Amino acid sequence: MQREQIVQQWLEQIIEKQAFEIKYLPGDASFRRYARIHLPNQTYMLMDAPPEKEDCLPFVQIAAYLEQHGARVPHIIAQDLSQGFLLLEDFGDHLLANALNAQTVDAYYLQAFKQIIQLQAIPVDQLIFPKYSIEKLIQEMRLFDQWMLPDLKIEVTEKHAELLHRSYQWIIENLEHQPQVLVHRDYHSRNLMILDGENDLGVIDFQDAVVGPDTYDLISIIRDAYVQWPSQQVQKWIAEFYAMLPEQARKNRDLAQFQLDAEIMSIQRHLKILGIFVRLYVRDGKSGYLKDLPRVMWYLRQELAHCSALQDFQQFIEMEVMPAFIAKYGEYTELGDVA
Repeated sequence: MQREQIVQQWLEQIIEKQAFEIKYLPGDASFRRYARIHLPNQTYMLMDAPPEKEDCLPFVQIAAYLEQHGARVPHIIAQDLSQGFLLLEDFGDHLLANALNAQTVDAYYLQAFKQIIQLQAIPVDQLIFPKYSIEKLIQEMRLFDQWMLPDLKIEVTEKHAELLHRSYQWIIENLEHQPQVLVHRDYHSRNLMILDGENDLGVIDFQDAVVGPDTYDLISIIRDAYVQWPSQQVQKWIAEFYAMLPEQARKNRDLAQFQLDAEIMSIQRHLKILGIFVRLYVRDGKSGYLKDLPRVMWYLRQELAHCSALQDFQQFIEMEVMPAFIAKYGEYTELGDVA
């Protein structure tokens, strides 16, 4: 039986005595599919996650836990984990990404910052939220040398390998010393929804949440892989977010240290993203993310320039990686200041 037929039968059991229409939405970077379920006076969102490809359980556990603690996540209407089906509250189509411009971004980002602070204040259940382990953080950074460097035909010599290892270890030592809080892990403008009649932004795609550094979600949105803002404005946002942190998170950590922490967290995240975007194309045949590579590489270069301890790594990027990168993907330049 086709997957669509199985979906139809399941929904007929859940939505009794009402006609409904299923409209599948364009895919994303995972094996999950989404569909909007139209009833005469109501819409729902269906998540279709084949069990052999995706595990729905983390989503269900985290959604229930976050909702219980006041976070604005989609309410789960019905579920069948054995088949990989979830029927969810429909947050609509108003992505934050589509509403951002020079006039709106400050107000929306202030909402987003408040929401991050709210998430970070939620007590962590270690059975639901695993620690963002050293092994995982390093594994993510290594996606850069496993996928990006081969894509650029750059051979990782013994000298390169030693440099990468040393650089990654230095990054990890900093991340370990940052306050450890609940981290959404993909908190950006395409995963935040503007909800009709509500002040809070709707949060989606939270199933990979972990306990990790308190700068992670902040840099995910202010250095969004899909949209860029002037450096001066980004630094202002970092200062604003720092002022919103609880006293314990600012103890023995001035604004300058927090800014450095944010830069180092950004380096880790953007090394990972560069590798993931290339992998999505090379392994999975998804080319839509390649256009964002120059922006992400621009971020990485700017962040490395703020970390003197990574000067050798920065030189490797500039001298050996960038010529091949520019030849293949082009070069991104910074925007002017937002008025």
